[in-house]
Amino acid sequence: MPNTTALLRPPPAPAAAARPRARALSYVDSLTPHLFVPGAARPVRAKVRQLSADTQVMPHSHPWAQVAISTRGVVRLTVAEGTYIVPPSRAVWIPPGVEHAVTMVEDADLRTLYFHQPRGRCGPGVARADEAPWRQCRVLEMSDLLRALVCEMPSGSDDDPPLPPEALHRERHLSALILEELRRASAVRLGVPLPRDKRLRHLCEAVLADPTRHETLADWARDTGASPRTVARLFQQELSTTFTQWRQQVLLAQAVALAAGRRPINQIAAELGYNSPSAFSAMVRRAVGMAPARFLGLQQG
Repeated sequence: MPNTTALLRPPPAPAAAARPRARALSYVDSLTPHLFVPGAARPVRAKVRQLSADTQVMPHSHPWAQVAISTRGVVRLTVAEGTYIVPPSRAVWIPPGVEHAVTMVEDADLRTLYFHQPRGRCGPGVARADEAPWRQCRVLEMSDLLRALVCEMPSGSDDDPPLPPEALHRERHLSALILEELRRASAVRLGVPLPRDKRLRHLCEAVLADPTRHETLADWARDTGASPRTVARLFQQELSTTFTQWRQQVLLAQAVALAAGRRPINQIAAELGYNSPSAFSAMVRRAVGMAPARFLGLQQG
């Protein structure tokens, strides 16, 4: 298995003019996962951490599955193959063994659920025939019920006093309901694929840091010193897409992050460089097949 840690760590910063809005990250370790190991007796474990904007939980992996949820603030989860924006209206599933880093886009209340996975199995208690989608990262819509259940889960570590029997009994009921809600949750296209080629990776990271600084591939390529033809070829080879299609995914993810701050659609459209809210809304409908308000988590249902 290739070493993916180098891909998850921030690349060397381009010249200052290339990333004017980039902010320095501070780093923390993986938040003592060894004190929250799930098992057959406690199949779902929860922990809570308040983290400041521009903090990154360093790349790490677990032998169990994980769901990352921010009940306040937007977080970004990055794996070797892509990055995912997670506002409070969404959750992200991370399969066992997948190395990942979590970055706080805003001040965030980060809630992490760890899931016991029997040997060879993957998913929130789904049948073997239904495991394939759960063997990759996926962003899920988070219902009000799921959010409430997560907030009710005990979040003490193994260093704390053991839970009394009645608390363990309640935790098992909450865990069963959480698994059921995850199985019912709809997946949302909020992932942005990332390349392994270092030249293209640096360009993609620059776009993620400030997606509206340039619009055309020629302008972005000029910052990297590569020709537009070379960059276009790399996008097709590495990501099987065009730059325009890839940047659209970045804009959709950025729109979700802006919507988490309760900005209205017309303001989101303007911040992302659209001349009118209707043009932005049409792009969202073409890309994800749903109304912008629903996709952005601005309405329920």
